[in-house]
Amino acid sequence: MIMEALCGVLGAPPVPQGSWERDAWFVSTAALRGTAEATGVTSRGTAEATGVTPRGTAEAPAEVAERLAVRLRTVPGIRRVDVRPNGFLVIGVATPGEIVEDVLAAPVAASTPAEGSAAPWPDFPRTWDNPGFAVRYAYVRAGAVQRWARDLGVPAGAAAGVAAGAAVRPELLDGPFDRAVLRVLAELPSRRDSRDPGWAAYLERLAEVYHAAVERASPIPRGDEPPTEVHAARVRMGEAVRRVLGEGLAELGVAPPGKI
Repeated sequence: MIMEALCGVLGAPPVPQGSWERDAWFVSTAALRGTAEATGVTSRGTAEATGVTPRGTAEAPAEVAERLAVRLRTVPGIRRVDVRPNGFLVIGVATPGEIVEDVLAAPVAASTPAEGSAAPWPDFPRTWDNPGFAVRYAYVRAGAVQRWARDLGVPAGAAAGVAAGAAVRPELLDGPFDRAVLRVLAELPSRRDSRDPGWAAYLERLAEVYHAAVERASPIPRGDEPPTEVHAARVRMGEAVRRVLGEGLAELGVAPPGKI
C-alpha cells in the first residue's frame, strides 16, 4: 500500500498536491522535522524513521531531504522524487488508485464528538443546495452502488475475469472523475493527523466529487453494457468513499443515515 510505504520512510503522511488530473503528487516536510531531530528535540524512533541521527550537528533541510529522497526512490510505486531548495519533498506516485486500499485497510478511530457539538448542516431542505444533504446522500448512494453492483455481477463473473474476492486493479482508476475522487481521498491520512481536520468542508468536497464520478464515470454497467474490471475498481473506490464519509459524520456527531 502506497501510503503505508510513504509513512514508513517519512514518519508522517505526506499531503497531496495539485489536481491529480494528469499526475499524482504528494508534498512532505519530513526533512524540516528531521533538522529538529538532529538537535535532539524528538524521539529516537522518529529520528530512525527519517534517517537522522539525534543529537548530532544540525543539517540543512535540503541535505536531509536528499537522503530521504534516496530511500523514497526505492519504494515500489514511486515514479519520481524531487527535492526543493527549502527541503520540501515532492513525490510522484505511479498508480494513485492504490490509495483506495490504504483507506480501507486503515482502522477507523473511535470518535468522541465534543460535548454539546451540533451537526454542521441542517436536516432540511433535502436538496442539493444543502451541503449536508449532499454528504448524507453520498454515503447512502455509495452503499446502494455496492448492492446494485452485486446484483449486476460486478464483483464476481465480470466479463474481464474479476473473480469473487479477487483484488481489483487500481491502475484502472485513471479517468478524470476517478482521479478527482482519489485526490480527495488522499487527504485523509494527513487530515487524521491534523489538530484541525476540517471534517465538514472535507466531507462536502468528497461528496461533490463522488456524485460527479457516479454520474459521469459509472461504477455499474448501463443498459446492455457487460460488467468489467473498471466497474469493479470503481465500486471498490466507492467503498472507500463510504468509509470516509461514515467516519467523518461520526466525528461530527452525525449518525450516518441508512436511507434517504
